[in-house]
Amino acid sequence: MIIRDPIEFPKPSSGWVSFWRWIAAGAQDVGRATLLILRALAGAARLFSKRGRPAFAEQMYTVGIGSLPIITVVALFTGMILALQTGLELRRFNQEIYIGSAVMVSMLREMGPLMSALILSACVGSSMAAQIGTMTVNDEIAALEMLSIDPVRFLMTPRIWAMAVMTPLLSFYTCIVGVMGGALIGSTQLNIQWTQYFDVALKFAREKDLYVGLFKALIYGLVIAGVSCYEGFTTTQGAVGVGRATRGSVVKSFLLILVLGYFVTRGFYNG
Repeated sequence: MIIRDPIEFPKPSSGWVSFWRWIAAGAQDVGRATLLILRALAGAARLFSKRGRPAFAEQMYTVGIGSLPIITVVALFTGMILALQTGLELRRFNQEIYIGSAVMVSMLREMGPLMSALILSACVGSSMAAQIGTMTVNDEIAALEMLSIDPVRFLMTPRIWAMAVMTPLLSFYTCIVGVMGGALIGSTQLNIQWTQYFDVALKFAREKDLYVGLFKALIYGLVIAGVSCYEGFTTTQGAVGVGRATRGSVVKSFLLILVLGYFVTRGFYNG
């Protein structure tokens, strides 16, 4: 059973009480969202059923193919900006040939997973929150429960697994496009040959950078889907609540992506 009724607290007597109450409410939301994610992941068997395959394929298409145009543009210009800014600084020391390694490592470790996750959060996560939130305020979720259909496995399972599969793939695609954008800037504005650019880029990049980036993307995908679906399931107050849930899913996903990205990087590159 999904708990949607807001918990009423007495009016806080001081600022400290309000602060600690906010901390407690946040911890409660994290706990509930984590349980929802685990329940959704546990329903993976449904994805291979006759009724589950179409929903899973639809979500894969929405997350992956539907996001390709904007991800391509953002990734291309991210790589171009990284190459230009890094190259201009390295030119002061006559080391601009190393921009390939800077762009490659930056895209693999951080920028690829980060940019793809932020785009998916804004484009796909907000849509998930709005769809499920509308169903919640229209009592469609309650109707599913009355029909003995688990709304978490019916609605959230295909979404969270689609995000878990497609986010690392989109992150890798973002890295490739970003590196190509950096090569374009290197050849047109910094007089670096394509072969030199890619030789240096591949020389300094390590397999660990790729694995860490893909792991980050996987975590980001689970976070985006979990936060968005949780916001949708806990929506109240009609159309106003749907708007709040949509905004909340994007804001919370952004914050968690940045925070978790730091701790994952610290864990893998701690010295």
